Amino acid sequence: MAHEPLQTPAGVSDSAVRSARDLRVVFSRLRRRIREVATDEDLTPSQESALTLVGKHGAATASALASAEGVRPQSMAATLAALDQHGLIRRSPDPDDGRRHLVTLTEAGRARIEDNMQVRSEWLARAFEDRYTEQERQTIIKALGLMERLSEQ
Repeated sequence: MAHEPLQTPAGVSDSAVRSARDLRVVFSRLRRRIREVATDEDLTPSQESALTLVGKHGAATASALASAEGVRPQSMAATLAALDQHGLIRRSPDPDDGRRHLVTLTEAGRARIEDNMQVRSEWLARAFEDRYTEQERQTIIKALGLMERLSEQ
């Protein structure tokens, strides 16, 4: 299937359209590569993602985690069951609603997340060191400063 080139919106330069396209492609590839660096062989990508989500949210219900991850509650329940079997999460009764349970990280879960972040950070720093000159790294730092505006409201 041939892909049609994107239409340039009225009042938007070709360079802006190309920048947007190229940035999405590069970020997507880089994100995938960073994830590969610290992939745990015994966890699926969805389990890795859920573990990270629990770490970010702190104590949360399975339904809240499912909503945040954009999956069905049944899918999240299966993912959490696998993480529980690995000893990475714990479930405790919700003090506000005894029918629900709150999911939190165990020490093993927290250690795994921290180890993965360390491995990913080290890989990225080493990649910058090995693949770019000091001048190129300074250019990247300046470009990232400019790109920060994209994330501002």
